[in-house]
Amino acid sequence: MESGNAAHVPDGWVERSLGELCDVITDGTHHTPTYVPRGIPFFSVESVTNGEFVNVKHISPEEHRRLISRCRPQRGDILMTRIGSLADTKLLDWDVEASIYVSLALLRPGPKIDGRYLYVFTKSRRFVKAVEDRSLLWAIPKKINMGDIAHVPICLPVDPSEQKRIADAVFTADEYVQRLSRLLVKKQQIAQGLAQQLLTGSTRLAGFSAPWGEARLGDVARIKTGSRNNQDKTPSGPYPFFVRSANVERIDSYSYDCEAILVPGEGGIGSIFHYIVGKFEAHQRVYVINDFGDSVNGRFVFQYMKHYFGAHAMENSVKATVDSLRLPTFKMFPLAVPELAEQEAIARALDDAGAEIRVLTERLTKARAVKVSLMQELLTGRTQLPVGTEEAK
Repeated sequence: MESGNAAHVPDGWVERSLGELCDVITDGTHHTPTYVPRGIPFFSVESVTNGEFVNVKHISPEEHRRLISRCRPQRGDILMTRIGSLADTKLLDWDVEASIYVSLALLRPGPKIDGRYLYVFTKSRRFVKAVEDRSLLWAIPKKINMGDIAHVPICLPVDPSEQKRIADAVFTADEYVQRLSRLLVKKQQIAQGLAQQLLTGSTRLAGFSAPWGEARLGDVARIKTGSRNNQDKTPSGPYPFFVRSANVERIDSYSYDCEAILVPGEGGIGSIFHYIVGKFEAHQRVYVINDFGDSVNGRFVFQYMKHYFGAHAMENSVKATVDSLRLPTFKMFPLAVPELAEQEAIARALDDAGAEIRVLTERLTKARAVKVSLMQELLTGRTQLPVGTEEAK
């Protein structure tokens, strides 16, 4: 959740401090507890920044009882990082039984503000900046003192129902983003499993049963480096220029017009792969793999390298100031190859899975942008949600 900063307080809104809006502002224990293998969860900065509240450290029930006499987290509280990391927050929307460390502040919203609205506001850039402005950024680690947290300003609608509508809208947008995120992870795992099965022959596509053979990359393709330098790029150039990164630059000339796989010889060793059919240019430290023999399909080789070349590259890289790859590493890369028709079918199946992932990734990017825009509009009062209409929903 993110939002922009507002320059003024809109009509029907007020600005209040956290101290005015919260019934409780406190922090966790100032002493490092004794951890036990099993017991009561103990939350720290890492719990909030990593979003991990299950696989955490634990303390004994006896120590927990001592700590909650001073600070007892409960459903509806907001945890905020205040030492090391600043202004990252988590709404405790479950019945929690846990203790917290001094690096976390506990904010308990009072009756003057909707707790979910306050949580949404803590995800805005305006809130983060207000915390940073009151913090000791020169301290190591950086921190904000407890007394200063109470002075952090919060901008909110006077009407509690408007606060709730804003919170509902942002939470709905965030839930959609989270659903897409989970779906993307699931699809990526499925695609990874599919690649593992198809590229090893442990699962065969319908209609194929012939035994697989073996080959070396150098025996089935031509491998050489490009000839251009970074300064040759032209931002408005008509042709792709493959350099030593995942980003593809542009250039105004080309040396290749073919099907090819592009792999940087240094930087991101074994993790960056490009595939192209057409005109392009390549950096002098980017390997161009083309002129595929009659026994292999270029898309199949591309998929095979994406999944298996990385480990081979790390085992055979040249250890210097930065790891780099030499031509023999590429030439000796072993390929397990079925008949050409099966290679083509495998490549299509994996291409389809990759296309689905790209579509989901684009949807997720757009959904996140919409959420950011929504928060920017609603948390500044520039846009108000209609009441009780289909438009509001």
